[in-house]
Amino acid sequence: MLIWLILTPIIASALIGLCKAPARATALISASITLLLGIWAVVDFDTNAACWQEAFGQTLQFTLAPPMSKVMLILTILVTFATVLGTNAPDKAKASWFNSALLISAGATGAFLSDNIISFFAFHELALIPTFVMIGAYGRGDKRSIAWRATVYLGAASMILLTGLIAIGSQLGYTFTEMKAAVEAGATIAHPEIIAGFLIIGFGTLVSLFPFHSWAAPAYASAPTPVAMMHAGVLKKFGLFGLFMFQPILESGFRYWNTTLLVLLVCNVIWVGYVTVQQRRLDLLLGNSSVMHMGYIFLAFAALVSSGSAALNPWAVQGAALLMLAHGLSIALLFLLCGQIEEQTGTLEINSLGGLGGKLPRMAFVFGLAGMASIGLPGLANFAGEFLVFFSGFAGFNGGFGAVQIATILCLWGLVIGAVYMLRAYRNIFQGDLSNASSYATSISVYGVTAGYFLVACLIAFGFVPGLILQFFTR
Repeated sequence: MLIWLILTPIIASALIGLCKAPARATALISASITLLLGIWAVVDFDTNAACWQEAFGQTLQFTLAPPMSKVMLILTILVTFATVLGTNAPDKAKASWFNSALLISAGATGAFLSDNIISFFAFHELALIPTFVMIGAYGRGDKRSIAWRATVYLGAASMILLTGLIAIGSQLGYTFTEMKAAVEAGATIAHPEIIAGFLIIGFGTLVSLFPFHSWAAPAYASAPTPVAMMHAGVLKKFGLFGLFMFQPILESGFRYWNTTLLVLLVCNVIWVGYVTVQQRRLDLLLGNSSVMHMGYIFLAFAALVSSGSAALNPWAVQGAALLMLAHGLSIALLFLLCGQIEEQTGTLEINSLGGLGGKLPRMAFVFGLAGMASIGLPGLANFAGEFLVFFSGFAGFNGGFGAVQIATILCLWGLVIGAVYMLRAYRNIFQGDLSNASSYATSISVYGVTAGYFLVACLIAFGFVPGLILQFFTR
């Protein structure tokens, strides 16, 4: 059954590209099928676990056993559905537009469900290909240069990551199940610090960890709407997912780098946060905001490494999973709205917009909720995730401030920075006098409105009932 979560979007992509099937309709049918199958798989897993362990040879081995795999699958199917429902493709690029979303979805799903680390890596690389191609072909601005920069950064990171994966796989086995069993049986790893360093650099660059982050914001700003939604919302979480999956296997190696990681993640929040404040284009603001928010999830990982295990710091894993889900939903929604604003006004220069709320009140409402979610307003999913992450920094606190506690306090300043740039952007775009650009706005398509409300409903549901996600970690 799990294999169909991967094959369905690939088959749909083939029908669109080779058989000239209607692009939006085919993509929407595929996304609806995977949405239903994914929900069924997650709900039915605990009562019928054997059905959700699948193997197709030695490499293609899929599982929904890790709780974080369930969360990442939910994120993928929700964002995929909203992406193919809400984005408007140019007439000459409809096939490419929807194929890119489907292939990124298939690659991300395969990576999150893979038990074998080779297919785990390979599926992620599959998902990167449409990202590079779509930016180079249909991106904004200096698209070719931006596509090449992203290719160089992510290609180098992938090679470093693959080196680390082979190094650990050759010692403990090539599936997460085998590696965890070997560690529990007392197996030791040669040179754990070096392998952990490879994984941190490889995964960290894919997640835009400072200072390997400079590819990310320009790539998201240049990318067509479906690519920005799928990559920033879903695929970017691959690196964080990988770090949490390898933490119990390579505990001592990660602990060696933890102080360095704490310094870098604080730079993600504070340094990149101030860079975000300075942005004058909405697409660049959202791209840098996404980079900034990754620092919070790295903080959860560093807190977990410092504590030693999820049993000693359950808040870290639960908070990271919930925040990855919440951030993916909110940033996908913001990039969806960003694309709609450009369609309606012809510009993304924040100072050239104004009074758009009077022309598009429903967009103003949805953008306001998405922005409030991004800055952690209570009642929305991001708040619950950030709350647990900050608590995880003080797990086992006995009165003495260590490096993790200091980093946590510094990262709290990111909440203020986020409020500054997001509230200012909302005021300049939707309030005030009607600008010349905003006067051209007419109305949002029913598809765009429905997709926006769908993501808002998800953010509210997981915000008011975070137990929908946290239950996976407590059963």
